[in-house]
Amino acid sequence: QVQLVESGGGLVQAGDSLRLSCAASGRTFGSRGMGWFRQAPGKEREFVGFIHWSGGNAAYSDSVKGRFAISRDNAKNTLYLQMNSLKPEDTAVYYCASYYSGSYRYTSSYDSWGQGTQVTVSS
Repeated sequence: QVQLVESGGGLVQAGDSLRLSCAASGRTFGSRGMGWFRQAPGKEREFVGFIHWSGGNAAYSDSVKGRFAISRDNAKNTLYLQMNSLKPEDTAVYYCASYYSGSYRYTSSYDSWGQGTQVTVSS
């Protein structure tokens, strides 16, 4: 398994941008798809986006499509989430995860998770 550590969260105002990073350790990062999820207080963890192991293809939830962008640097074992035009409803703990099998939209398809980083967007 891969160990994952997120960073880059913080408190921002609506309309601001933020970039999250996910540092991975282990040999499998470059061969695995990676996902971003988020969890707001009192809500279930929800899919944000997914990127293919090569970085060539990405998919997003409808709520962030056009505002968020996932990228990765396999040489640095790092995953990124660029978040633009942030809204108060984007407030959540953001998690990166290593894809294992199944639909990339489901948490059960991932076998390694980071500890999360808090993003708070004020109105």
